[in-house]
Amino acid sequence: MEKIRCGWCEKDDLYRKYHDEEWGRPVYDDETIFEFLILESFQAGLSWYTILSKRENFRKAFDYFDYKKMAVYSDMKIEELMNNAGIIRNRLKIKAAVTNAQKFMEVQAEFGSFSQYIWGFIDGTPIDNKPMALSEVPATTEISDAISKDLKKRGFKFVGSTVIYAHMQATGMINDQ
Repeated sequence: MEKIRCGWCEKDDLYRKYHDEEWGRPVYDDETIFEFLILESFQAGLSWYTILSKRENFRKAFDYFDYKKMAVYSDMKIEELMNNAGIIRNRLKIKAAVTNAQKFMEVQAEFGSFSQYIWGFIDGTPIDNKPMALSEVPATTEISDAISKDLKKRGFKFVGSTVIYAHMQATGMINDQ
């Protein structure tokens, strides 16, 4: 039996695998939520395919998204990342990843986990939109606006509403399949 997939993922096997095994599946562990937060922030202005194709490079370069390590990256580490051709070499985004790791831990300290914080915006229950066409999928919603605004207030960077909506899709807070 052939799988029913969203049209956007038919580009190649990498996209299909991501769609079939990860996208839209609820994620509650802080480590995966953080990984997607960083990857989505690097996507800003780029295609998800670009990020997905460099995902393993990002994992290696950023200590497998260990936010405790990332939070204390030195200027030397930032320069090392700037010279890594396997990732997106945008200084602002790299510095934002360090800041976001620091802020991520602050949210954990306040809420017990980042998962509790972010899932609290939707009472812990995924939103199932059931779009009939890609044109019905918004780039932002009132909820992504609220999360973005709160994250920015807490000092997070590269977390605009579009980035947050994509993060919500990736982590299964919103199911747009």
